[in-house]
Amino acid sequence: MDTQVADTLLGSLIDGRYRIRGRVARGGMATVYTATDERLERTVAVKIIHPTQAPEARARLAGFLERFTDEAKTIARLTHPNVVAVYDQGTHNGLPYLVMEYVRGRTLREVLAERRRLNPDEALAIFEQMLAAIAAAHRAGLVHRDVKPENVLVAEAPTGGVANLVDSVVKVADFGLARAVEASADETQGNQLMATVAYVAPELVTDGHADPRTDVYSAGIVLFEMLTGRVPYDGDRPVEVAWQHVDQDVPAPSTLVPVLPKVLDDLVGRATRRDPGARPTDAGALLAEVQVARDDLGNPNTRTAVLRRVTDEPPVAQPTMVVAAVKPAERPSWARLPSDGGPRTGRRRAVPEDGQDLWSRLVALRTRVMADRRGRQAVAAAVVVLGLVAALTGWWFGVGRYTVAPQLVSLTKAEAAAQAERAGFTLVYAEPRYDEQVPKDAVLVQDPASATRIVKGGTITLTLSLGPERFPVPDVVGKDFELAEADLANLKLVAVKGAARYDDNLPAGVVIDTNPKVGTEVKPGAKVTLILSKGRAPVSVPNLVGKSLTEAREALTKLGLVPVENYKDSDKPRDEVLGQSPSDGTGVEKGAQVKLEVSKGPPLTVVPRVIDLPCPQAKQLLESQGFPVAVQFNPNGIVRFQNPNENSQVPPGTQVTLGCL
Repeated sequence: MDTQVADTLLGSLIDGRYRIRGRVARGGMATVYTATDERLERTVAVKIIHPTQAPEARARLAGFLERFTDEAKTIARLTHPNVVAVYDQGTHNGLPYLVMEYVRGRTLREVLAERRRLNPDEALAIFEQMLAAIAAAHRAGLVHRDVKPENVLVAEAPTGGVANLVDSVVKVADFGLARAVEASADETQGNQLMATVAYVAPELVTDGHADPRTDVYSAGIVLFEMLTGRVPYDGDRPVEVAWQHVDQDVPAPSTLVPVLPKVLDDLVGRATRRDPGARPTDAGALLAEVQVARDDLGNPNTRTAVLRRVTDEPPVAQPTMVVAAVKPAERPSWARLPSDGGPRTGRRRAVPEDGQDLWSRLVALRTRVMADRRGRQAVAAAVVVLGLVAALTGWWFGVGRYTVAPQLVSLTKAEAAAQAERAGFTLVYAEPRYDEQVPKDAVLVQDPASATRIVKGGTITLTLSLGPERFPVPDVVGKDFELAEADLANLKLVAVKGAARYDDNLPAGVVIDTNPKVGTEVKPGAKVTLILSKGRAPVSVPNLVGKSLTEAREALTKLGLVPVENYKDSDKPRDEVLGQSPSDGTGVEKGAQVKLEVSKGPPLTVVPRVIDLPCPQAKQLLESQGFPVAVQFNPNGIVRFQNPNENSQVPPGTQVTLGCL
């Protein structure tokens, strides 16, 4: 049975402020939760370092927390639209945590798992924003050290959700976290490679050195994966993958996807040179090269050539390979990079080339429109239409797009999925929990609750029941009481000493039996009685089989044991002992009962009537039934008497005497 323990942090309040609502993801160094900032009433993400990542020694733990705090302060000062903002930091139960901006969307890893690979305009749109974030960190003196798809978040775009990747906002997370954990690991465990081997730079493998060019290499591997749907190296062990980065050049993406243009091969090749000195100096330099590459891809000749190659190639998993440069002016203002020009602050009145004031021209236009009756009607109609649009928009966002959540609690998983599908809702599943009342795989909790307002086609989170929590009684026979008690405590069971008894095989103080028996499933907190051995008993039972009952009684009485007799049919002589329990050699204490199986003797045989028969005939009849015959007086006479008498019950083989005259 696969036993999962509920996450104890769910529902807890951290630092008197952050209420943990749900678990988002669990990585190698930390777990991320969604939480409500009860002070500011907003949803945030809380990242808590795993206990295994924090040093065990108290002095080293203090140093780790100091480094973690310093890194958190540095990250918090890193303000950029493509960087996940850090709001707060602290410790909870001795474990450091960060409070960060909650980004609604998916990780790049989840996008790639769904799409396998991206077309070039999507890949470069994401890559530019990644580099913009990393470049801001490099300018602030930070090196990410763990650039990978899991640390790249693709936020929902107003123009079409995460499916519209060109307009999606990309945010990079975990700046400086690997550095703080790595510094702690160096003190406690020696130099360890705190990076993901699929994206690790060669210099990190060989000498543990990291600078902005290390992030450039990892970013180049991420671009390679977005374009090809796979990482360049794999192996049976992580160390084999890491050393391939040292010993081999990253292949050109077009070797795996032939339709890709050479400019993308050059871009990946420049970023993933094994020699750090041959790479762009930092993410900002690589970003400039990416923007030049996008301009090249936007060239009509290049675009036509790529389109022709796509047409000539056989179908693949993603046939859309059209590369269209997205110029800064075409990106929505909320998604522009800092270098795009972005929205300007402050106002100034635009002046056309002829020098006429724009405001004056607008006033003149209004005067001309309002002077004409049809113009006034058009303006009135436009106002009415805008009013209707505003009203309908208000109704839609306030009421129209909502419905009520269905009742899914207590339904089975299959029933809930069918009902949600019929109503057009999407289901996600939280960590399941044990429950004594709700059967396994039935819905225990739903969020939002039934009859609560929810957007049509929205998402409902279900918590399924694992059923009653049960633990099998472990096999503790042969263990000392203390060890058996510890084994039971680990399974939330309570050990109780039962009555001890003698045992020929196990020494005193050792468990010889349990109640309930080993393997029986019991509730958490159930009591398990442990029966302990008193060692070998002082009296050894003698061998009584084959002896008469009288001899057996005398032998047992001398040893202070009590015979208990049970007669049974047997062809053995009457009162002969046929069996015993306990067997001979078994240790018992004085006063113990010894059960004896005693023979009733052979079954009796009925003597037939032979009186008045000729003596030879009577003798022949008796002998045929197994009776020996003794004849008195005249052997050829008539039988006048017999002993035993007719119809007497006698043991087989009893002699019959005949009197013949």
